[in-house]
Amino acid sequence: MGIMRDRLTEIKRVLQGVGKVAPDFTDAFMKFKENTEKDGALPKKVKKLIVVSLSVAQRCEWCIALNVKDALEAGATPQEIMEACFVAALMGGAPSLMFSQNVMKAIEEFAPKT
Repeated sequence: MGIMRDRLTEIKRVLQGVGKVAPDFTDAFMKFKENTEKDGALPKKVKKLIVVSLSVAQRCEWCIALNVKDALEAGATPQEIMEACFVAALMGGAPSLMFSQNVMKAIEEFAPKT
């Protein structure tokens, strides 16, 4: 298993743990996430690219794993995802650019092989 797949497993474990302690919070957060990410004035794919960019800017490996996978599933191409990383680097500088290596790992693990 790759590191980004490991991050997805860790997310699931954390959400299950939090769900046992605070199920109302977890349910509300997941509903908020679903409502925020669905098609609206911005298509879901665009929203997922924005979230990838913010994940890089915030330097959250778990967020990168989840959101790169979701962006690919929403129809984003690896090139579009990398361009979202470049936007993060524009605002976050070299640290964000260096953190985009995690995005490349996630693309490698989750993108369909052609």
